[in-house]
Amino acid sequence: MAFKAQETDFTAPTQDDIDESIRKYGRDIYNDFDLDDPVFNDKHFEILDDLVDKCPVAHSKVGKGYYLVSQNKLVREVGQNWRTFSAAGGYMPNRPDGLPFLFPEESDPPLHTAWRSALNPFMGPAVINDYEAQIRKDANTLIDAFIEKGECEFVSEFAAVLPGWAFFKNVLGVPVEDLDKLVDGVEQGTFSPDLEERGAKFGFVFQYLGDYLKQRSEQPPRGDMVDMIAAGVPYEDGTTSPWEHRVSVLVDMTFGGIATTTYVMASAIKWLAENPEARQLLLDDPDTYMPRAIEEFARVFAPVVALGRTCTKDVELGGQQLKEGDFVMMVYAGASRDPRVVEDPKTIDITRETVLHSAFGVGVHRCIGSNLARLELRATFEEWLKRIPEYRVVEPPTHVSGYLRSMRTLKLAW
Repeated sequence: MAFKAQETDFTAPTQDDIDESIRKYGRDIYNDFDLDDPVFNDKHFEILDDLVDKCPVAHSKVGKGYYLVSQNKLVREVGQNWRTFSAAGGYMPNRPDGLPFLFPEESDPPLHTAWRSALNPFMGPAVINDYEAQIRKDANTLIDAFIEKGECEFVSEFAAVLPGWAFFKNVLGVPVEDLDKLVDGVEQGTFSPDLEERGAKFGFVFQYLGDYLKQRSEQPPRGDMVDMIAAGVPYEDGTTSPWEHRVSVLVDMTFGGIATTTYVMASAIKWLAENPEARQLLLDDPDTYMPRAIEEFARVFAPVVALGRTCTKDVELGGQQLKEGDFVMMVYAGASRDPRVVEDPKTIDITRETVLHSAFGVGVHRCIGSNLARLELRATFEEWLKRIPEYRVVEPPTHVSGYLRSMRTLKLAW
């Protein structure tokens, strides 16, 4: 007998909904979805809202096919039930052949628990807070380079650089001059339309970080996270994690450290340019409103659009019968826009006292870097507004979307 995830009644999209989808987007997003379709990039929020409103479980025919859940309740059901919805099959649909898994993200307990227990102390609030002075200094160094020009391309000159500097300098100890190569590897490995290129770019990242981890393992210990990863962790069966697992963990941490915060940062800076009252509120009372603004920006501008899980058994989810081996994607970006849990979710309101969102994931796989991301965002908004309180958007930004979303360009002037 199939495991039944929920007893709630769910209503599938009507034929009118499907016809409207084809009219608006050129395809039936409920039964023929494609994360990489340019229309999902161009009409991102509109499509997310339609999925949340009208479709408990959407389907994609791309490659081997996959399902998507966007409503908050279903995203949490999948994310919190790793025994039925396993991360061990990977988080990306139609995974390129030969691409190594990223631990601990693409694993389940007890392997996941072993690594997260060892990593958590290096990413906790007390440790991350010690990075604040350096991150603020770096933010001002970047601003120094363009403030006198009266303009900048915010993504390439700031938002794509600061997260990497923060992670490389404070966590990894990797030379910052190598940042561009790794950012390119991560971005092309994520967004390239050529699946073979995605695999090749990820291969470069694995090779680079594997070489770095080997070097560090032969050097005197520094007592940091890289030392811990190089030494490995004990597994439940009494063995120590193999070398390839250790490299995988370093790649996973680096990927998260340089691939996600940019979108939230740039999108928020754009929105603040267009909302002077909110800018003033953050200038006048940052202690009250900055933490709320950061959570609201993370809710609306979720960089991790959707991550996948593999069904370990037949299961009913959102009124849809899924089979063992089916791939289900949790649309975090949709769950954070669900009117069932967020009042007026389409409105950006930095005064919300409580902001419920799924931007950092749900369940045991929740983002380990959330403390660092929040610090980077706070340092950015405070230092930017202190030095450039009045600015404007020169031309519309450009984006790229898939299972992640990123802003590629944002031209500002003041």
